[in-house]
Amino acid sequence: MKLDSGSVLVVDDNEINRDLLSRRLQRQGHTVMIAVDGRQAIEKLRQEAFDLVLLDIMMPEMNGYEVLAYLKADASLRHIPVIMISALDDIESVVRCIELGAEDYLFKPFNPTLLKARIGSCLEKKRLRDQEQAYLKKLQEEQEKSERLLLNILPKPIAEQLKQAPSIIADNFTEVTVLFADIVDFTALSAQLSPRELVELLNCIFSAFDALAEEHGLEKIKTIGDAYLVVGGLPTPRPNHAEAIAEMALDIQTVVVQLNAELQKSLKMRMGINTGPVGAGVIGTTKFSYDLWGDTVNTASRMESLSLPGHIQVTAATYDRLRQKYQFQERGTIEVKGKGEMMTYFLLGRK
Repeated sequence: MKLDSGSVLVVDDNEINRDLLSRRLQRQGHTVMIAVDGRQAIEKLRQEAFDLVLLDIMMPEMNGYEVLAYLKADASLRHIPVIMISALDDIESVVRCIELGAEDYLFKPFNPTLLKARIGSCLEKKRLRDQEQAYLKKLQEEQEKSERLLLNILPKPIAEQLKQAPSIIADNFTEVTVLFADIVDFTALSAQLSPRELVELLNCIFSAFDALAEEHGLEKIKTIGDAYLVVGGLPTPRPNHAEAIAEMALDIQTVVVQLNAELQKSLKMRMGINTGPVGAGVIGTTKFSYDLWGDTVNTASRMESLSLPGHIQVTAATYDRLRQKYQFQERGTIEVKGKGEMMTYFLLGRK
């Protein structure tokens, strides 16, 4: 289709007027459809896309004013420009049409040169509006894509805070529960797999863990090689953070059993949990990451590294918060680097 042509709907109850307009518009290169009354016009506009409507005012049942008002009240149709055509040459009719949202007003009989100029002007405005809307839609899609990427990196409340005021974001949380999960004998396992196979395996495992974190309302912080770090109680504090982490740890054990059956593997997880205060914030300026720091995090990491394959080792702080609802086995006192001797427990299940 030529740039100066378009798809035009001619609405007029007078057959002679319809035919005259249709022939003139077709000679100018436009694609023309006709409607014999207002109701038929609305039906056609809902079924097909038009660039312009030439709308007669004086029609039975539903006049041009009513059709125009209907179109401009409909969000899906209001963008279509409308030129009113009428034998009424009084200023009140013109003003009423413009107030209702008409693009222009033409008196019968038509001046062919003026008709062509008015139609060309309306089509050009329509094209510019369409280009603007296409640009805005693309801009919105890119913004939504950026939003999704940002939410893959940062918790939603932190992402919103960063967008509103790009500055250093750091908070102290008086009590959270931290879980480290690690694949046992991962180094030996990685030596048996190609890089692609290894990445696919880790993606399968950690995607399942991601689903559990979302299910339990927990915040995944990061993966470090074969280690998975998740925390409960931030960035939005919650009173049952320890229970939520315990539920995820137990569910991880169930998921690993299922994955072993599906993948024909013999994977085992070693997990460690600790409860206490942490600092958290956004690290970096070009590549963001939301990270944790503090003794609580270091101790949770030690609980994982000193745990046994297939076990969930917790500190006394976590045990105290969970012992009423969960079953534990006392491991006893173990030597923890940087902490000395610590009493630890194995989380076995729900009571």
